[in-house]
Amino acid sequence: MTRERMVPARAQGLAGLAELREVLAARRREEAQRRAREHAQRLAEDAAAQLFRTAVGKVTPLRASLRAELPRPRPEPWPHQREADERAALLQTWSDEVDVESLLLTDDGLSFRRPGIGADVVARLRRGQWTIQAEIDLHGLRRDEARQVLRDFLDLATRRAQRCVRIVHGKGHGSPGRRPVLKARVQRWLAQSAAVLAFAQASGPQGGAGALIALLDRGARRGRSA
Repeated sequence: MTRERMVPARAQGLAGLAELREVLAARRREEAQRRAREHAQRLAEDAAAQLFRTAVGKVTPLRASLRAELPRPRPEPWPHQREADERAALLQTWSDEVDVESLLLTDDGLSFRRPGIGADVVARLRRGQWTIQAEIDLHGLRRDEARQVLRDFLDLATRRAQRCVRIVHGKGHGSPGRRPVLKARVQRWLAQSAAVLAFAQASGPQGGAGALIALLDRGARRGRSA
């Protein structure tokens, strides 16, 4: 090989070495920049943690739980405010002035049934052949208290799809003139409730003249009056 041919080859080797050095230098610069970014991030995280500790104070880490986190079904939304508004408005609908005498059947105990409800239903109520699923005692309550308690009781009973209930209003032995104060009012209130399909005076073992047995409509909307 002549001297003229060796000079270009050597030049090419030096050029490749210079290019390699530039590549290595660029990689070192990138690595230095990456480390600088990581260092700055750690400093920021440490500063945030220190700020949190200063603001909150000493904390105790919670012990790790070995229980599995199972998804729990969320309760369905319940329109509490709407129900409260409806109850407030419906307080005016169960009136003591409503004349329901024409709706009451002139039989023993003045029973009541809505159109489409057979007379045999009232007869079975009077004889105590329906299973009583819930009851409420209104003894000792004033008129407005008794009305609200009865309303809430019917709301709960219809929500639970209960069919037959007993309402104890008393015989009036402790009232002035020994006359039942709530009996006529309870009859009026029940006749105005869309949840009530029929009612009759209870049989002797179930309270007699001091109680009513009511048959409820399971499909009635809660709190709605007739």
